[in-house]
Amino acid sequence: MSGAPLAFVTGASSGIGQALALRYYRAGWRLALVARRRDVVDAWAAEQGLDAARWASYRADVAVVDDIVAASQACIAAQGLPDVVIACAGISVGVDTADRADIDVLAQTFAVNTVGMAATFHAFVAPMAARGSGRLVGIASVAGIRGLPGHGAYCGSKAAAIAYCESLRGEMRASGVKVVTLCPGYVDTPLTRRNRYGMPFLMTPDAFAARALPAIEAGAALRVIPWQMGIVVRAMRLLPAWLFDRLFAGRPRKRRQSES
Repeated sequence: MSGAPLAFVTGASSGIGQALALRYYRAGWRLALVARRRDVVDAWAAEQGLDAARWASYRADVAVVDDIVAASQACIAAQGLPDVVIACAGISVGVDTADRADIDVLAQTFAVNTVGMAATFHAFVAPMAARGSGRLVGIASVAGIRGLPGHGAYCGSKAAAIAYCESLRGEMRASGVKVVTLCPGYVDTPLTRRNRYGMPFLMTPDAFAARALPAIEAGAALRVIPWQMGIVVRAMRLLPAWLFDRLFAGRPRKRRQSES
């Protein structure tokens, strides 16, 4: 299988990252799986019966730039240059700006969700451009479209991720490398199970992955999944600020770290 295409996936220890990895594996791809909890990834791969010749794992914390850069370089050295790189690692915690500890939470959220995404792509940009092909995939969120009360860290980091990917897409336009931004709605993962508000159009990670792979293959600039959330997002963007604020003022807020 040395000639099979290679997918590099961060956040591969659970949720969307794991579901995307499994979908690619079943489609005949090789895998480079990255997570802070490498032992969890290895145990999952063994449980799934993955062929050891078709996957490798790397330990990295995407919030530590040198960590993820080292893992990326190790992947290139051991498995070759990936065809698809998916920056999927993310965290979601509520914040209260009046609480000093929550400012640190906000900084960590941006470090993982935004800076970590750029750091994930860093080692692959130049060699993919030299090859003239590849996909750099950023997992953002519909939460990045507008800011929700109590969600400043998550909404802000995902809004930044969307804008960052758009910027990178323009930079890579002439290279043959596609930059794809995926905005999931609500997906049933460890990040969402503690939410204390309704989650319309909730999807399983596998259902999300099934829709994500064709979007990645097509090189979609930005894709909201599921499509129903795309309609909701368009409507939200059209709401004037006064009406948006009134509608969401009493919405339950995301749990803060101090409430864990």
